[in-house]
Amino acid sequence: MTQEHPASAHAAHGGLLKWLGFGRDDAGPVTGRRYSDPVRHARAFLLDRICAFLLDNGLEISAQNLAAAHSAFAGFNPGLERRIFRRIESGEAITQDWLDQATASDGVVDDEAISRLTEQLEQGIDQFSRSTQNARSATTSYGQALAEHVDALAAAPDTDDVIVSLADYARAMLERSRKAEQELRAAEEEADTLRHNLARARRDAEVDFLTGLPNRRAFEAVLEEEYRAAQAAIEPLCVAFCDIDHFKVVNDTHGHDAGDRVICAVADLLAEISGEKCHVARHGGEEFVLLLRGATAGKALNILDSAREKMAARKLVNRRTKQPFGQVTFSGGLADVFAFADPRTALAAADDALYRAKEAGRNRVLLAEPADKVQAA
Repeated sequence: MTQEHPASAHAAHGGLLKWLGFGRDDAGPVTGRRYSDPVRHARAFLLDRICAFLLDNGLEISAQNLAAAHSAFAGFNPGLERRIFRRIESGEAITQDWLDQATASDGVVDDEAISRLTEQLEQGIDQFSRSTQNARSATTSYGQALAEHVDALAAAPDTDDVIVSLADYARAMLERSRKAEQELRAAEEEADTLRHNLARARRDAEVDFLTGLPNRRAFEAVLEEEYRAAQAAIEPLCVAFCDIDHFKVVNDTHGHDAGDRVICAVADLLAEISGEKCHVARHGGEEFVLLLRGATAGKALNILDSAREKMAARKLVNRRTKQPFGQVTFSGGLADVFAFADPRTALAAADDALYRAKEAGRNRVLLAEPADKVQAA
């Protein structure tokens, strides 16, 4: 007798779409009540989905798991949500190991608190630098004036013991001021080093460690900037998702190291089409996201489809075993950003087009239908 996985049982009981949040009852198992305020109701609904996901799959209520579930079901990481959907659809268990692996390459979560802390740290460094510069300047001036007085006292005729003692004391103070000046200069250099390290850490936080491409956090920032710039310049803007086909087979057959090399090969290919107005980032796992400014939907589709054909024509071999990988392909979904209400809605539409490309047989790029046509249908 086989034991039914909790997620599968839940999906079978209420339907897969119902488990994912489509068609569920308004009052969920956690809140147990309705809210007239649509914002509060939406929050309660999201909380229900997160709790159901963690509890039904026996996952720990940890900060990491809560963050992963929130990013998936709140729309911040549609790729993770789709992977969860496929996992449940195939009847496979969602274990802690699987979730850790699925979220391992997502990079640093775009946390506003971290951004605020970084800004405060930068302000503190600037203030510290200004303070050390002012203190060193004042110490230098004091040291110069003190040196002049010491020389005058030492050269004065008929100096008695008091003046000699004062001169000795002044010399000691001069030495102390010089030492303090050196310490302040060292502190200022340390502040400069800290500022440099902070800038490098910020850059590293936005780069995917495996491919060298920008990560999802960096892409989110670029998306907002390019969206505003395209609006101001009245230029077209398109967004696309790409996902390596049958990537699990590559990992299972050749190992994760070989899978990483396949990810890098696709990343290098997509990086070739990137430029000032084409941004490519690793969105997580085997998924990439692209932003093409100044290209119409038709032109952007041709650019991405050409890259897809080029990838499909390559013959990759496992360098360790010399065993061919077989044909490595990817599927894509593309959306015209200005055909939708906002960039995030366009991202969701591109993700949906990618899913349709997978269902249609993979190794193809599909264009998302504009919002008005979807609503009309």
